[in-house]
Amino acid sequence: MSMLTHSLDRPFDGTERLRISKERKAQLKRVALGALTLLSMGSVLTALIALRTAIYVWHLHA
Repeated sequence: MSMLTHSLDRPFDGTERLRISKERKAQLKRVALGALTLLSMGSVLTALIALRTAIYVWHLHA
């Protein structure tokens, strides 16, 4: 697929490296950190719901 989108004025030898600017790296880090935070919050919320349910069931059967 990359052969179809590669510029014809340069040879295609596969030695080109993908260069990412510092600003783009910082933005990607922020996005990754935000996604990790969101997943962690979801896990904590799930754990709290499970704990509350377990306490409710425990009191119901006690």
